[in-house]
Amino acid sequence: MERIITSLLETDAYKFSMGQVIYHQFSDYKTTWTFKCRNEFVHFTPEMVEEIKHQIKLYCELRFKEEELEYLNNIKWIKGSYVDFLRLWKPRFEDFSFGTDAPCGLTVETAGTWLNTSMYEIPTLAIINEVYFRIGNDYDTLLESFKERLDAKVEGLKNGTFSLGPFSEFGLRRRLSAEAQEIAVMRLSTEKFADSTFIGTSNVFLAKKFGLVAVGTMAHEWIMCVGQGNHKHNPAYSNWYALDAWVREYGVLNGIALTDCITTDCFLKDFQLTYATLFSGVRHDSGDPFEWGEKMIAHYKDLGIDPLTKTLLFSDSLDFERATKIYRHFKDRAKVAFGIGTYIANDTSVSPLNIVMKTTACNGMDVAKISDVEDKGICKSPEYEYYLKRCIKWRMEHENGNSLRV
Repeated sequence: MERIITSLLETDAYKFSMGQVIYHQFSDYKTTWTFKCRNEFVHFTPEMVEEIKHQIKLYCELRFKEEELEYLNNIKWIKGSYVDFLRLWKPRFEDFSFGTDAPCGLTVETAGTWLNTSMYEIPTLAIINEVYFRIGNDYDTLLESFKERLDAKVEGLKNGTFSLGPFSEFGLRRRLSAEAQEIAVMRLSTEKFADSTFIGTSNVFLAKKFGLVAVGTMAHEWIMCVGQGNHKHNPAYSNWYALDAWVREYGVLNGIALTDCITTDCFLKDFQLTYATLFSGVRHDSGDPFEWGEKMIAHYKDLGIDPLTKTLLFSDSLDFERATKIYRHFKDRAKVAFGIGTYIANDTSVSPLNIVMKTTACNGMDVAKISDVEDKGICKSPEYEYYLKRCIKWRMEHENGNSLRV
């Protein structure tokens, strides 16, 4: 196969926004990441495994080009010191380990500095996806079905069947292929729609290529590592540590906060007046989107903040029909936006892969994500997961009022 990842910009934007704070505040942190395939009947053949390893070796040969660094340097929240670090940075194949001892036939782990391992997640998942769909399927047939479904989506946006307001493409990690993602982004960025506006993509490479906004702020790894990587911290306060570090780096810039790393209810304990004012909005990634949106609007109102000045960004398993229902429900009560991934980047006649690569250890200790639904959590240690849930439960039941009203 030809090289799948052709540029170090070919990753999600939040890898750079998190990477900059990691470089400035947490450069000594070390993490372990673990691949998991959630599809029950998917199997990676030995041929696929070897091609995945080969493609990751090719990825590790890449370096940032000066024109790419200049592009990053012109993003208002990226600082010159971080750009200079990226000028020297390179992926290390030695940080990867591979195996076949898993129900799906593939294991991948990365271990090393958080600065390095954070950057590996998205390219690794993109490589695994494309290898699987090119070797294990009739790729040309899948691409044709992808184009046909994209045509139908575009027509639905043009005739007003779908009303999304502002939306972005978030599909790099689970895309059918680099070719398919580029086709979708190019098509959506050149069409005019009735009540929807395509504003950008999480794929920084494509954002640069098509002059779009590179969209993304923080992921679950940020809250997990900042909040749980320092073993002196009470992990039930993970959100406070993560929000505090973010504000120290960015102030009012780059401010969409992720709510569900250790449950949204616990997040709201720390998302009080100062942070709710500084952050431009919040992102939904698990649980019922309507319940979540109502909860966030009520929270803003309770703080005396007009929800119409804040963004509710929805990004959990969306298609255009589901997004339309959410948009019509909330559009007159808050700013509503969407990050839509697999439905745009890998909608074919074959079910997409449900694969993730998550942080499972930080600084030699387990970390965990406890989202608003059980099946989206990941942790290698049941004992640590139990401990974290106990910490959250104790805080929710015993802390009087909110931890910091300001």
